[in-house]
Amino acid sequence: MTTTTDERPVAVVSGGSRGLGFALVKDLLDRGYRVATFSRSESDGLAALRKSAGDATLTWCALDGSDPAAVQEFARDVVRAHRRIDVLVNNAGVGLEGLLTLTAPAAVENALHTNLTLPVLLTRACLKPMLARRHGVVVNISSINALRGQTGVAVYSAAKSALDGFTRSLAKEVGPAGVRVVSVAPGYFESEMTSGMSGDQLRRVVRRTPLARLGTVEDVLGLVGFLISPAAGFITGQIIAVDGGYTC
Repeated sequence: MTTTTDERPVAVVSGGSRGLGFALVKDLLDRGYRVATFSRSESDGLAALRKSAGDATLTWCALDGSDPAAVQEFARDVVRAHRRIDVLVNNAGVGLEGLLTLTAPAAVENALHTNLTLPVLLTRACLKPMLARRHGVVVNISSINALRGQTGVAVYSAAKSALDGFTRSLAKEVGPAGVRVVSVAPGYFESEMTSGMSGDQLRRVVRRTPLARLGTVEDVLGLVGFLISPAAGFITGQIIAVDGGYTC
């Protein structure tokens, strides 16, 4: 990354190559942000988007998040290049389904690291420039599984619940310095997450949802966009579900 005097705001998005992460990257670019993202591999869509946006506007690096030193260096590279970080979206995550007694310890460790340890480490690395400028927003992508128990997702739920606890405590810690921290907890929305569900399963979800439909990526993007805007300047430490009322 090369240093720039560009004054456009800067957003960091973890796991920005596919799915919700890729949609977040595109939405932040549309909102006028410069974006830095990482993932294990780059999708064709992200490669094309980087080519059209230009290196000064969108950067990506290969990073699986398992190396704390690499996470720290990624954040340092962003600050060296842009001199600021205004928004961090901790989006990278991995699902884990199955009965706990049948789940391999390695799978448990991977789910806990990706869904909890990585966001904590990345936030730690990105906070320093926010605190220095007394401005910034951290958005943690949580899940309704952190709000309601469901069979077969105990480890995933544990990680996301802990992430919400991280949101609340960090909001108190950094609020006096002008930094806000919030969690967005999506419900069932049209994505890879629901693509493997049967028609009967999807119909049951819709029946339990007061708004009688699955969510969309745009529903999540709209909430994130609001939370990082000045209009949400007095909102911090909150876990906000975007689930059509599924958890009400």
